[in-house]
Parts: sequence; structure tokens; C-alpha cells
Amino acid sequence: MFYNILLVVHVINALLLIVIVLLQTGKGSEVGFAFGAGAANTMFGAGGSKTFITKATIFVAVLFMVTSLTLALMQSRRSGQYSGVLDSVKQQQSVPAADQVPASAPVSETK
Repeated sequence: MFYNILLVVHVINALLLIVIVLLQTGKGSEVGFAFGAGAANTMFGAGGSKTFITKATIFVAVLFMVTSLTLALMQSRRSGQYSGVLDSVKQQQSVPAADQVPASAPVSETK
């Protein structure tokens, strides 16, 4: 139950991280270009948009890392008793069935 909830939070967080990274502007362009020269100060406060987006990116990135590590640890504990597919194939091959007859060597035709 907790694993499924954490998985949903992780997927939503990943999508949010993608959106926040795409919203970030390049080094030379500011949000002020889109709204006019001083509009960025009134919309996001005196610091502009850079501090808000930077803080949001850091928060979402840290949350993404925490959920990733937690999911990895939970999954490793879930699959601790798992024996791989190849292990079961090796067990089947090592015990021959009584009704199986070994195949004879192929006959080669000579002319």
C-alpha cells in the first residue's frame, strides 16, 4: 500500500520536475522581457522569478531523489527471495523425465 502511494508521488514529482526545468529561462533572458521591463518585480516580488523557480527546482529535485532511493530500497527488500528465471530452467534441465528417450545421433548420408 505504502509502496503504491510512494510510486504515485514519485511519478507526479517526476512530471513536475520536468515542467519546472522547462519553465526555467536561459542565462540572458529574464521574465521581464515577456511582461515588460519592470513587471517581473511586481509579479514575483523584488527578487524576480529566479529565486522562486530555483527554490522550487531544488525542492522538487531533492524530493525526487528521496523517493527514488526509498523506492529502490523497498523494491530490493521485496525481491530479496526472488530466484531468477534461469535458476528454474537449470533445475528443470538437471532432472530428466523418465518418459523422455534420448535422441539418437543424426544419420549422415554419404554418396
